[in-house]
Amino acid sequence: MFNKVYEKIHKYIKENYKFLLTIIALFFFFFYELPFVIYKPGGTIDLNERIVVEDMHVSEGKLSMAYVSMMKGNIPFVLLSFIVPNWDLVSKEKITLENESVDDSIERDRLYLEEGLDNATISAYKMANKEIKIQKINHVVTYITKEAITNLKVGDIIKKVDNLEFSKLEELQNYIHSLPKDKEVSFLVVRGKQEKKCSAKIYDVDGIQKVGISIINKYEYEENPKIDIKTKASESGSSGGLMTSLAIYNALVPEDITKKRHIVGTGTIDILGNVGEIGGVKYKLLGAEKVGADIFLCPSENYEEALQVKNENHLQIEIISVSTLEEAVKELTK
Repeated sequence: MFNKVYEKIHKYIKENYKFLLTIIALFFFFFYELPFVIYKPGGTIDLNERIVVEDMHVSEGKLSMAYVSMMKGNIPFVLLSFIVPNWDLVSKEKITLENESVDDSIERDRLYLEEGLDNATISAYKMANKEIKIQKINHVVTYITKEAITNLKVGDIIKKVDNLEFSKLEELQNYIHSLPKDKEVSFLVVRGKQEKKCSAKIYDVDGIQKVGISIINKYEYEENPKIDIKTKASESGSSGGLMTSLAIYNALVPEDITKKRHIVGTGTIDILGNVGEIGGVKYKLLGAEKVGADIFLCPSENYEEALQVKNENHLQIEIISVSTLEEAVKELTK
């Protein structure tokens, strides 16, 4: 029985080997990934549809955040990147952090999104003179260097360090800097829903004592009026902070800062309302132009690059650079 099946398979392969080789070659051509990604002009997300505030003021215009479109480095896309304008080929090594797994990278970007939403909410409520009380600050691990000697993981919430509690991130960092080289530091963390005991060894970097981890603040707060911000599982990063903050502010105050315009922008934000530099401004600006936006807001650090892209591509969109949330509101309400 086995011999008959084998003979049939052998005969089929022998008679159709050219066809089978063609199928294999086509599969390889379309699905094999090279160590590159392709960046191209992205799109925009209408924040009016994402933010719901009690008794919110309705906007007649649109506030949208811009994003970058990225494609995997399949052979056809790599070849097209040499032909299609503003399709740029980038090595994967340039977009991933050293000593970081794919899962850690995804988790890190998710944490940055949560941080950005917290910062946007707090800064907008303060700007609009609305009530928001920070009840707790959590210190969350976002990255671990290859030099680190630790069993901490990305996403761990630090409760205690050497049995000490730190309300401010700067205090925790200063404590680490004060310790001697090679000292083993104990950490009590929350991982998932369980408490874990971890450790890390102090090492020296140019005279500064470190344990090789990056940490962000995550806030627990109570706000009035209540707010609900909708996100998608595929979204990540903190570059939508500025526009999210503007959209929240616009929902909280009577005056509509859009003035019936479509305003697209990008930029990180902290709880004090300071706007920070982002990457990929070229693709975000081109995406804003593509949807017919009237204004593109960007961090002041990205302004020269944005202006160059506008001139090179003969864009009509108005570019406004800002350094703070307050400055952005003033520019839009002129």
